[in-house]
Amino acid sequence: MSTAEKTSVAGSAATSAKLGGAAAGLLAVLCAAFFLDALDTSMVAVALPTVQQALHMSISQLQWVVSGYVLGFGGFLLLGGRAADLLGRRKVFLIALIVFFLMSGLGGFATSGTMLIASRFLKGVSAGFTAPAGLAIILTSFPEGPVRNRALSIYSSTGAAGFTFGLISGGLLSEVGWRWVFIMPTIVSGLILLAAPRLIPVDHRGSSSRGSMDLPGAAAITLAMLLLVFTLTEAPSVGWGAPRTLLSLLAVVALLAVFVAIERRQQSPLLPLGLLASWPRVRANLGVMAFVGGWAAAQFMATLYMQETRGWSALTTAAAFWPCGVLGLFVAPRMEKLIGRFGVPRVLSFGLVLTVVAYGLLLPLGLTSGYWPALFPTFALIGIAFAVCFSTLSISATAGVAPERQGVASGLFQSSAQFGTALLVAVTTAVNQAVARPGAHGAMHGYHAALLVPLIAAAAVLVLSLPAAIRKRQPALV
Repeated sequence: MSTAEKTSVAGSAATSAKLGGAAAGLLAVLCAAFFLDALDTSMVAVALPTVQQALHMSISQLQWVVSGYVLGFGGFLLLGGRAADLLGRRKVFLIALIVFFLMSGLGGFATSGTMLIASRFLKGVSAGFTAPAGLAIILTSFPEGPVRNRALSIYSSTGAAGFTFGLISGGLLSEVGWRWVFIMPTIVSGLILLAAPRLIPVDHRGSSSRGSMDLPGAAAITLAMLLLVFTLTEAPSVGWGAPRTLLSLLAVVALLAVFVAIERRQQSPLLPLGLLASWPRVRANLGVMAFVGGWAAAQFMATLYMQETRGWSALTTAAAFWPCGVLGLFVAPRMEKLIGRFGVPRVLSFGLVLTVVAYGLLLPLGLTSGYWPALFPTFALIGIAFAVCFSTLSISATAGVAPERQGVASGLFQSSAQFGTALLVAVTTAVNQAVARPGAHGAMHGYHAALLVPLIAAAAVLVLSLPAAIRKRQPALV
């Protein structure tokens, strides 16, 4: 690390001893960007039926309004993280945010389904650069320990709040006009762009950041990620055992093998394989795959249950999810003390226990179940668990990583979350389609079987986390 970078890191750590002043402004603008990513995803999900009618899209086209965003986001996260480390986190964050702003506007004025899907894909690519850059800025601006833990807790809770607010605002804006669902992120990203240059400090690239971009490795892993997300998204419709699916998965394995071979020979690798030598870090990435992916799958099934089986409106369905975002905001400020007292592994295990209980409560769901006794407890527990689990998982995934590698560690962590979402939503959908039968009661059988997928995923991660949680002497961060 160069003298300039050391001075910058030391200075930022000193000025960030408390979450006030410039540090609070910096955290606010980064939280706003994370809020926007979650907001945009959930808003669009609620507006899909209206978009389909307005642009005369088929069902297969319609799914790509969501899948195109996930494909671009998940496919470019590792490249985005490495670009942030090499080119400067502030620069990458701001340029990608400009692209997000422009693509949001393009989506709002789309005149065809193809135009809308293209804008969503490019918006996802831009998010693949802003997300790891934003998280890396937090990790290099706040010193490792209680202050960073508190910043990460607040950061994670804004994501949950953005998702919930997006559901509600998406329902409201759909009533006004579907284009407003895409124009609103344009307005929000524009406001963030006005504030970000003033609040995000200039970073310095050290000697370790003057290496090459590792274009062969970037090409291999980006192609592998794009193909994997595409395959997982398409598998439920074309069949898990179809030749197309199996050949695509084999191609993904081959590309990953090529990527590993490239990284072993690179002096400046895109993904330093040493990052995977830490079991707590690997466990954290597996954990975020199961946790974020499991919730996305459960939320998808719950939405189908409320709208298709119970006949609730889009707005009523969106409003039902309010505890998921609101309750996390009350938990986040207390995470620093909880982690300081009990340690990351025990706090994480507590959040995973809440998650397992939440999914278990959905299993007796019936055709006449009331919202407050049947759905509210699950959504409330998930709201708390999200603030607990996402923050502790992000701490474990990035603890002990050198500043010049925080971008790629952040990209790896968020890639895990995106692929967990693609994988578990695809598996859950496949289980639902295999078990569901015609009629309301047949649909309930499908939901019950499908909800076992996120339950099993959360329970598996809990089992992996328990050995570290029950140790008498625990590491402070991992």
